[in-house]
Amino acid sequence: MTVLATYTFHSESVPVQVTIRREKREFVPHYEIKVPGIGLGTKTIIETKLKAELLSMMDIDLTELLDVKRAKEIQEKFYKAAVRLLKKSFSSEELTEEKIDILATYLIQHTIGLGDLDILLADDQLEEIVINGPQEAVWIFHKKFGWCITNLKMKDDEEIYNYASLIARKIGRQINVLNPLLDAHLYTGDRVNATLFPISSTGNTITIRKFSRNPWTVTNMISTGTITSDVMALIWLMMQNELSLLISGGTGSGKTSFLNAIAGFIPANQRVISIEDTRELTLPRYLQWVPLVTREPNPEGKGEVTMLDLLVNSLRMRPDRIIVGEVRKQREAEVMFEAMHTGHSVYATLHADNAEQTITRLTTPPINLPKEVLDALAGIVVQFRHRRYNIRRTLEFAEVHKNGKLHMLYRWDSKKDTLPQVNSLSRTADLLNLYAGMTEKEIQADIDEKTLILDWMVKKKYFGIDEVGHIISTYYNYPEEVVGAAEKNKSWVFE
Repeated sequence: MTVLATYTFHSESVPVQVTIRREKREFVPHYEIKVPGIGLGTKTIIETKLKAELLSMMDIDLTELLDVKRAKEIQEKFYKAAVRLLKKSFSSEELTEEKIDILATYLIQHTIGLGDLDILLADDQLEEIVINGPQEAVWIFHKKFGWCITNLKMKDDEEIYNYASLIARKIGRQINVLNPLLDAHLYTGDRVNATLFPISSTGNTITIRKFSRNPWTVTNMISTGTITSDVMALIWLMMQNELSLLISGGTGSGKTSFLNAIAGFIPANQRVISIEDTRELTLPRYLQWVPLVTREPNPEGKGEVTMLDLLVNSLRMRPDRIIVGEVRKQREAEVMFEAMHTGHSVYATLHADNAEQTITRLTTPPINLPKEVLDALAGIVVQFRHRRYNIRRTLEFAEVHKNGKLHMLYRWDSKKDTLPQVNSLSRTADLLNLYAGMTEKEIQADIDEKTLILDWMVKKKYFGIDEVGHIISTYYNYPEEVVGAAEKNKSWVFE
């Protein structure tokens, strides 16, 4: 056995220890969680006896439990009742104030929460939590070690169904024999998909895509080798001058993370409207940002708010920048490109494996846009996930010319793991000259200056979204201060 990593975190008040190990001749690592201070006997008492007693003590209607707005109030009521119950069930010698807090939180998680799934959701190192049925352990996708099998297991299909049903009811949805598929989200923003037997023939399933609590920033991406500082500096220059960009890539390639990161380049004196199916974006607090989210229809088929509805509505909100989580349909794409043509800067994601496929997807069914409209788009950035090495890279960065013709600027070299420039700026240079009066020499000088700032931020480990946002916003208003700090390698004072 080889121990790959050990670390600790807290799930609310509950301390959690994680050990990731690889057994000899096994194909995937084991992810083991342990809650110090809660032994097997205590767990058994909580799950078989105290859960039922706690629920019987609480005079709360089911609708109150499902009311997200009252979640904090309900949690406090349950916490006080849980403390009383624990003091009655265990001797005072066994319980310190700290242990009462831990046990009360653990009891509530297993009574009105998602049980052990709540613990996994608190681990910032996880991207995905997967239940494939009661016959096997829960799986997770770890940011560093990829797919791992855990030491957690669901008791039966009914337990999995109860968790899926709880998630569905909290957003006014249902999952049952007649509606065996569920796409939903937790109040934290985590996306949930659930299926019921016999649609999933091995049993009920739940898949949770975790929402990043600490969103990636441009400095994170440079420091991990996802992209180079000079390419990011060019993107910064383009966004500063309101040129529209499309981020494409395959599933799990980091499209949304990249979009979130570059949104930090938007000046603070501009209004940003974001449109998503599920809230995933987190922008710096310095921005004037209005996040909009779609809504599914209710069980009677009423009340749906689509991406198109929000996109059309956003044009009436005087936006300077529009961010679209993902473009899937023709009408969405038409309105998005119409917004570009009417002077709005638009940034969006699209499923496609490379720049050429991005153009193909845009110009063939079901999206089927005429090639003549594509020149409203300045560039396409393609993100790529190398599953074998568990790394994400910027695969391509291409300009979009007339009729959707591509001019490749940068392409990833997989052998050297570098992102070399393959062609000089063409249309981008023309646009920057047209809109900002910049010569080629001035463009290069600006890119060099921004590269210096990005490298300095990485060196100083300024990775927080508000840290990066503060420096960029200051640069737009007082560039000499930021450039001076970068040149002298001085630490930045965050006010």
